[in-house]
This record gives sequence, structure tokens and C-alpha cells, in this order.
Amino acid sequence: MSAELYDRAIVETAKASAEAQRLSAPDVTVEEDNPLCGDRIALDLAMADGRIAAVGHRTRGCLLTRAAAVVLARRAPGADPAELRSAIASLRDLLEGRNGPPAWPELSMFEPVRAVRSRHDCVLLPFRALEEALDRLEER
Repeated sequence: MSAELYDRAIVETAKASAEAQRLSAPDVTVEEDNPLCGDRIALDLAMADGRIAAVGHRTRGCLLTRAAAVVLARRAPGADPAELRSAIASLRDLLEGRNGPPAWPELSMFEPVRAVRSRHDCVLLPFRALEEALDRLEER
């Protein structure tokens, strides 16, 4: 992989994944993996008043997956499901080269991944887990 793909922002953000913890009493837990590369995430969400109150996760994978999980865990608390789904859509648009800037400015660090289609799933893995968690919460 090129050095541009793993720029300083991604490396520094990914390092913060070592500090991540699981929630002791989540409202929902989702586990997702990428069988092609072995990346995995267990994502916990706690809700309060229709918004994300807390996010916990255990992420094992490449720098891209770990950085994406950290961004999600930092930005999701306080957001409602519609805001989160909008952020997920904007990340997909960023990776596909569509539309304007992403919903969360931090997602811009993943712009170099656009050129490496095989790495899109690495960035999207935590967000796929988030979508699944939101779907499960809506089914309740």
C-alpha cells in the first residue's frame, strides 16, 4: 500500500483504538467481520432519549478499520439514528467520489482510500456494524 493511504491522521487516529472499551450494559451489540482480510469489530451502543448515549467497541484489524471505528466512537454519542445514517451515506459517497464534503469532517481523512477500491470495506466495516445496530434498535 502507498504511504498516502496511511497518512498521519489515519495512523494517529488508529492508535486511539487501543483505548477503546466495551460497554458493560449496551442496548445492542453487533459483531461484523471482513472475511477477506480478517478485520473484525464488536460494536456496543447505549441509547437514551432516542440518541446514542455511549459507544463501545473492540476492533481488530488494519489501520483503516481501527481509525474508522475511532471516528465513529467519537462522533456517534449525542447523534440520533437519522444523523448517523446520513454520516454513513456521506462516507460511502466520499469513497465513491460522489457529492460534497462528508457529514463529519474527520471522515475526509479517508479520501485517499477512494483510489483503492479493495480497501473500501476496511473503512466501512465499523459503519456496517453501526447500520446493523441501528436496524436492530428500530425493530424493537
